[in-house]
Amino acid sequence: MRHHQPAEYGISQLARDSGISARTLRHYDAIGLLAPSFTATNGYRFYGRPEVLRLQRILLLRELGLSLETIASVLDGQQDELKTLAAHAGWLDAERDRLAAMAASVRETIAHLQSGEDMDPVQAFDGFEANPYEAEARTRWGDRAVEESNTRLRALGPEGQARLLAEHERIADDLFAALGAGLGPEDDAVQAVIARHHAWVCHSWTPSAEAYAGLGEMYVADARFTASYDAPKNVTPRPGVAELLAAAIAHYAAASPERFER
Repeated sequence: MRHHQPAEYGISQLARDSGISARTLRHYDAIGLLAPSFTATNGYRFYGRPEVLRLQRILLLRELGLSLETIASVLDGQQDELKTLAAHAGWLDAERDRLAAMAASVRETIAHLQSGEDMDPVQAFDGFEANPYEAEARTRWGDRAVEESNTRLRALGPEGQARLLAEHERIADDLFAALGAGLGPEDDAVQAVIARHHAWVCHSWTPSAEAYAGLGEMYVADARFTASYDAPKNVTPRPGVAELLAAAIAHYAAASPERFER
């Protein structure tokens, strides 16, 4: 951010100076996280000093890994900021310890390979987890939801899981093509892809409309989830897909909540 700020920021200037995209700022407006100071008759959004300061806090809390829903609760005084940050700090400490144990296990493996000695299998897998996001998922959605998801995924078998992964990549590629065509989140073609994404999610989890929208927020709030769409390993980068996905999910969940009725 610049030290000498104009009285009002246009959305393009704020996006440029803050380092986030205008699409993200529009998404924040759509979900009620950061409304502009005013919107001109031509539809252009403008932001004043209070909005700039709020955006600074949003970016700080997002950098710490908090979900957009949690950030909104903190900034609007609905949730105690210190308790929220303390809880998240505890999760980060646990993740640090897990990664340290994993690193120690790898170093131990290297040492045994170099010496030619056999290694205790327990040591070989110290710190490793089948799903690196499982602990966080249990915190967010509860043990029952995670266990049901794991059961569903195991029932698919290797071939079914491979098909699910392939569909994930097709969805991301189709959204990237939509970006290239200049389509927005509410476009029918994009919403058709989101219907496939919702079906894809339902193979392992049946979310409510609110939970599905929350999942969409995680795609832009959590760098790991963003990377799975924008910059996956061994795949050509697809910048902007996570943001489009999040905005399109928000519209999908809000436009037809009956889809989620059980």
